[in-house]
Amino acid sequence: MMLRIRSRDGLERIQVDGPQITIFQLKTLIESQLQIPIQNQTLSTDQNLLLAKTPADLLRFSDMTDPSIPLSALNLSHGSIIFLYYHGERTVRGGPTVSPAGSFGRKMTMDDLIAKQTRITRQESPHCDSVSFDRDSANGFQRFVNETLAFASKRGGFMYGTVTDAGRVEVDFIYEPPQQGLEGDLVLLRDPEEEKLVDAIAAGLGRKRVGFIFTQTIMQEKKDYNFSNKEIIQAAELHAESELKEWVTVVVKLEANEDGAADVHFEAFQMSDMCVKLFKDGWFVTEFGENDDPKLSKMKKDVVVGGKDVKEVDNDFFLVVVKIFDHQGPLSTSFPIENRKNLVALRALKSHLDRTKSLPFVKRISDFHLLLFLAKSQGLGSDVPALAECVNTQTAVPEGYQLLIESMANAA
Repeated sequence: MMLRIRSRDGLERIQVDGPQITIFQLKTLIESQLQIPIQNQTLSTDQNLLLAKTPADLLRFSDMTDPSIPLSALNLSHGSIIFLYYHGERTVRGGPTVSPAGSFGRKMTMDDLIAKQTRITRQESPHCDSVSFDRDSANGFQRFVNETLAFASKRGGFMYGTVTDAGRVEVDFIYEPPQQGLEGDLVLLRDPEEEKLVDAIAAGLGRKRVGFIFTQTIMQEKKDYNFSNKEIIQAAELHAESELKEWVTVVVKLEANEDGAADVHFEAFQMSDMCVKLFKDGWFVTEFGENDDPKLSKMKKDVVVGGKDVKEVDNDFFLVVVKIFDHQGPLSTSFPIENRKNLVALRALKSHLDRTKSLPFVKRISDFHLLLFLAKSQGLGSDVPALAECVNTQTAVPEGYQLLIESMANAA
């Protein structure tokens, strides 16, 4: 039976005799196969273990502290992921061979000298404390990719919300730009004018762009990585573009559970500072061949990983885990979402207003997607930010705007 062990060094595999072995026996195998002493190991099925900073933090992860418990009691089976925190240093087994860069007989260039100083190490802590999703917004996104797209093609969106003083990113809505979702690639067909409208509406709502969310397809061979090399490059590009240190990238995937059914999972990360810097400096190879390993990012020049000069880096070195929570935000998400397969028409506006007619008018239009519809298709682009401010402060909408919107709906 194969188990996957994720630590600060990335993802590694170990072979065990079966789910009947105990946690102590598992630790013994980790010691022999990964060269990490038993006394230095802390194991858990909770990925937040990798965020631990102090010995006190480690005490919170107690699911695998009893050495006599068999793996079967934790529902661990072939291919399961176990998270490992360890003290000390080690040499990662099976690392790439040392390249001859800088050896005797070769003249060192300035690029060589810079590469010698470019060391890829794991960033232990994100710049944001956590990310919290508005439940309805997150559910609307995952329901579309699950029930309509069946995770057969990729989908992405920009997350909008706030960053609290404590560094918590709170996502209140997701804008889905025009895009082409393929089996392995996500092509964003970005419209600068539409994005200006989106940002203006968000500003009126007291929100800003705080991250990117995307899905992986069921056809991707993603068992050995969180992000593929193409996904790393796209995430790094958007993170660099944002210039927001708390920027979060979220992946949504479908995974089989122990009962054989499929569950939708949200996982949040930040791209490491080194990843963003390397992208800005043009170090990533952006063209890939069929035989390239998707879990490895290719560099144009040698970098130092684990004391070795390499041109391929495990994608996990560029990811920093972020904790996920949820909340109930102030905005509705019941209006049809933009840029999906079905064109949103005026009858959708009438249906929405009829359904919410018992509410004050400002509550009836407290939906980002409705405001974007008015701005895009009804010639109210310059007026909608003012309506958004009414929504943000929950103050009465000027009568002229209310009559205009209602007349549009009645014309459907």
